[in-house]
Amino acid sequence: MAATIELPLAAAARERKIWLNRVSREFPNGSGKTRALQNIELEVRAGEFVCIVGPSGCGKSTLLHLIAGLDQPSEGEIWLEGRRIEGPGSDRILIFQELGLFPWLTVRQNVEFGMRMKKLSRRERQERARHYLRVVHLSHFEDSYLHQLSGGMKQRVALARALAIQPDVLLMDEPFAALDAQTRDLLHDELERIWSTTEQTILFVTHNVREAVRLGDRVLLLSYGPGRIMNEFSIPLTRPRHIEDVEVALTAKNILAQLREEIDKSVRAAYHDE
Repeated sequence: MAATIELPLAAAARERKIWLNRVSREFPNGSGKTRALQNIELEVRAGEFVCIVGPSGCGKSTLLHLIAGLDQPSEGEIWLEGRRIEGPGSDRILIFQELGLFPWLTVRQNVEFGMRMKKLSRRERQERARHYLRVVHLSHFEDSYLHQLSGGMKQRVALARALAIQPDVLLMDEPFAALDAQTRDLLHDELERIWSTTEQTILFVTHNVREAVRLGDRVLLLSYGPGRIMNEFSIPLTRPRHIEDVEVALTAKNILAQLREEIDKSVRAAYHDE
């Protein structure tokens, strides 16, 4: 059973935004079913930044897909502000590592794409796109194409596109995993600045424990499959933080010690299957 740890006072005072009630997810395989997630109980407060870590195959991405409404639980329920999630919605945006940007569109046209799907007027699309390109410091690149941008700039385009739809919840699935350390650090600063300004609720999946401690109000540790919340860590460190801070490193070391136990289980299971 997951340890119960109090949230920081600011987070604890917020209203409940997302509630997962005994959520499990199974997938068919050749001989039956594989359970990816097991009995997930989770509350996320409005404006909270929650990071999720765990070994490969523990169901981290599956969890985000369920909250996004791109998949449905085999058991249990997921609620957003008192409404049961039964499909996708513009109140939740999922940002993948692969980004899903369109190379034949300009930067501004990529940012406008989601708004076009929502039938916003041309003027409002352009105004919002330019506003959020200013937010991510890409105003001078609105007419550029993706092949003209660096990896970090493409990530900022994806972030601007998500922000332009003005979702209540940002779901981020290892968005910075493919970036070099310097670019990742800069995007940490950008994301934290945007989050503090918009007060959006963010769930952020990562393999990097220091990244989770750097960004999160809370860090959830999922067990090796089937994924369960085996521990929750409150991160009361003062913001802004930096990934090289001593306090960040020490907190990450404690989480990583427990994560390694789960990674060892996954390695032993893979070896046994060979």
